[in-house]
Amino acid sequence: MTSFSLIATAAMGLESVVAEEVRRLGYECQVENGKVTFEGDALAICRANLWLRTADRVKLKVGEFRATTFEELFEQTKALPWADYLPKDAEFPVIGKSVKSTLFSVSDCQAIVKKAVVESLKARYHLSWFPETGPLYRIEVALHKDIATLTIDTSGAGLHKRGYRARQGEAPLRETLAAALVLLTNWTPERPFVDPFCGSGTIAIEAALIGQNIAPGFNRDFVSEQWPWIGESVWEEARQEAEQMACYDQPLDICGIDLDPHMVEIAKMNAAEAGLSDLISFREGRAEQFRTDAQYGVIVGNPPYGERLGEQREVEALYRAIGRAFAALDTWSVYILTAHRGFETHYGRPATKRRKLFNGFIETHYYQYWGPRPPREARS
Repeated sequence: MTSFSLIATAAMGLESVVAEEVRRLGYECQVENGKVTFEGDALAICRANLWLRTADRVKLKVGEFRATTFEELFEQTKALPWADYLPKDAEFPVIGKSVKSTLFSVSDCQAIVKKAVVESLKARYHLSWFPETGPLYRIEVALHKDIATLTIDTSGAGLHKRGYRARQGEAPLRETLAAALVLLTNWTPERPFVDPFCGSGTIAIEAALIGQNIAPGFNRDFVSEQWPWIGESVWEEARQEAEQMACYDQPLDICGIDLDPHMVEIAKMNAAEAGLSDLISFREGRAEQFRTDAQYGVIVGNPPYGERLGEQREVEALYRAIGRAFAALDTWSVYILTAHRGFETHYGRPATKRRKLFNGFIETHYYQYWGPRPPREARS
């Protein structure tokens, strides 16, 4: 059984969440800035792509070495076993990046790696020309402090593209971040869950997928499904496992609320696309008017940040209003993501815990207000 070095890339601040997901799949891992590395076989490639809710991509590491000259980059790339991964007809574009490295010209590094891979394949296949008409193997050369890491992308489209978001709003939350917001709470499927700023429904939909243990990649394709050395049978095994592990009978109480009726309709369409219409209720409403008799629920919200000129006072008034409204929910836990540095002041009380996360390129904080633990009978 061949073992591969795999990399699950992660947005800043989410590395530990991705690592916990990798460990839950049964693989030991190491956490670094922006990535989680682990070892696994071909089935691990399939399982990681299907199951990792918070990772951006899964990459196969072909090699890593120090390179401060183009000659070093060429020769050490050429020495790697590219033909173990790339068939004769492989399409293999090369992308790159360079950070704090002597070799700073990305375009030159890409061209050199491409040439080195061709020479490596020539030696193995005894061909002088490669048509590149077959499966896609996107190679990346990433240079960081003169260390070159050569990888092949196994995912294709980023893992945030679950396949259910038919439409979205102006500032959509990535599905991977939405899933992380849910996983960072104390929510369990037996408890009520509310997103009072639901927009296109992403947080509520991710909660439903988590609540029924549905693999986030169940509704999409991956580029490595076309790779002959993995094969259809291995992918089929991974997909069958995902189907068997889903808890479709788990009842859920999940609600999404938004001020904009148009966004509510979009959220309903996205939930339908995900096959989750029966599990999530969406309705029009104001977050500060949310009331419920339910106990021990969880609120997760991504309200407006007030970044545009003239919006700040309005947003701060909103924070004060939800602070008063949610204070009445004395058994509930509340989790709010915002870039507004004065959120706690306007909300009316300090958070139990704060965590820095990035919503795209926007630095935000996840303000966590922990409620009491449900009684044992409510958790059973």
